[in-house]
Amino acid sequence: MNDLFADVGYLSLNKQGEQLCGDMVEVVRQDKELIVVLADGLGSGVKANILATLTSKIISTMIAEKMSVDDCVATIAATLPVCQRRGVAYSTFTIMRFIDNQEVEIIQFDNPMVILLRNGVHFDYPVQKRIIEGKTICESRLKLELDDVFITMSDGAIYAGVGEVLNYGWQRENIITFIEGRYTKKLTAKTITSLISDECNRLYAYRPGDDTTIATVQIRKRKMCNLMIGPPANKADDEEMLSAFFGREGKHIVCGGTTSTIAARYLGKEVETEIDYFDPKVPPTAKIDGVDLVTEGVITVSHVLEYAKNYLDDNSMFEKWSIKKDGASCIARLLFQEATDINFFVGKAINSAHQNPDLPITFSIKLRLIEELTECLKQMGKTVTLTYY
Repeated sequence: MNDLFADVGYLSLNKQGEQLCGDMVEVVRQDKELIVVLADGLGSGVKANILATLTSKIISTMIAEKMSVDDCVATIAATLPVCQRRGVAYSTFTIMRFIDNQEVEIIQFDNPMVILLRNGVHFDYPVQKRIIEGKTICESRLKLELDDVFITMSDGAIYAGVGEVLNYGWQRENIITFIEGRYTKKLTAKTITSLISDECNRLYAYRPGDDTTIATVQIRKRKMCNLMIGPPANKADDEEMLSAFFGREGKHIVCGGTTSTIAARYLGKEVETEIDYFDPKVPPTAKIDGVDLVTEGVITVSHVLEYAKNYLDDNSMFEKWSIKKDGASCIARLLFQEATDINFFVGKAINSAHQNPDLPITFSIKLRLIEELTECLKQMGKTVTLTYY
């Protein structure tokens, strides 16, 4: 096992007038494997959604159980319901199977071919074709390299703009040129996906003529980040909590006034308070020598949670937190963009300023915020641990 990590991000645009998307992405992480399946059901709406859902679920489950591509295709052909009007049961699919963060197996049927960026530019990977159950399947297997970016999409992406601003749609070559010109190593998989998805939507004049899905996998180095919020319930545990927190490698974030005070005392340093409000809704940050970021507690983290929920949705707030200097934006960049492994150190001391002492501690504002943020980070594919004191 190396120190690489596969970051995943995907977004879908529904065809105009449809409540359900006819594309589906299924992501399975297990032990030393990551499996990403994008399926595009025939047509649009409910029928397409059913076809895509069945295809992605069946294939991801079978691949995870180490079954062959031949078996997967045969099962799909035998399982999908037949469209009465067209007389066919049809769903295209792309499978990306990342093994031990060292190599990837790509299996493609009738979707636009996966784009690979290596060192920020298009890399033409080898492809072999064979016939399974009458279907032409494209297969590739290659070694992974740091910062590799794999972009898969449904055909709605390459039809973007047809009849609106482009004669022949947004071809794969155009998408490659587009993302090469905007790529930087700091972009996450979700942000790369958002850039392409937003451009598709623009080319469709915000009235998508087809379901459009983009899924991106980015190979990054594992990076740890540690966040401490709140002092321990028992003051005698201060030393244990701080020793464990500062003993972890990676970046260190301290949230909360009292927490900052005990962290500074532990390090033998002073808390330097900042007076600049970079965002009037977010309290100013502070500085402690030996700590990467010092912020206020509950109010700041509540904004981070808002950004996290939006990141998992359409990531439309990216332009705010990606460049702003307030505490919530700084935390968001560290947790969403940099970190792959996150450790929360949560003190259970009750703060009368914003908690009701009569309620059990599990109902406190602070703990609910951290628990919700933890769930969001896990949905981003992060490895998250929670330790209470």
